[in-house]
Amino acid sequence: MKLNGLIYSLPRELKNLVVPFILVLSIGYFVSILLVDHTSSLSPTGIEENYLGNESQETQAIYKFKKSKYQIYNLIHSHIISMSIIFFITGLLLLITDLNYYFKMFLIIEPFLSILMTFGGIYLLWNGVTWMKYVIFISSTIMAIVFLISCYIILRQSLSKKSKV
Repeated sequence: MKLNGLIYSLPRELKNLVVPFILVLSIGYFVSILLVDHTSSLSPTGIEENYLGNESQETQAIYKFKKSKYQIYNLIHSHIISMSIIFFITGLLLLITDLNYYFKMFLIIEPFLSILMTFGGIYLLWNGVTWMKYVIFISSTIMAIVFLISCYIILRQSLSKKSKV
């Protein structure tokens, strides 16, 4: 079965499901980035303070405390599961887009690597490996960029009138 470009020949009803799903999913994903910005200022130092606390520094506008074992396990567990589902569904939709095979495979596989690096990095950071804040910052940034590109491609091809039958 040829999957490449199949998105163009999907029934209108299915495209009417894909388009709002991707739009709403994107809104939710990027609102979560606003939350991360609020808690960590989207910086490696902010990431470190968010998980390890900043109470040892004398002057702080907002004091943060090291996350408990329960908080870290809960955060890692819920994010790995939910983000795996998000990227599994977007990966399925990417499979039927009309893209170069290697680029498509990169967009499908990379988010899973970033999930492991980001949340594995959070666990290691919480355990004192402070340089992981840079790995977390880079991997989560790449994951967000790949998500944005993937959603753009899915939306653009879902809304296209191009026929690939």
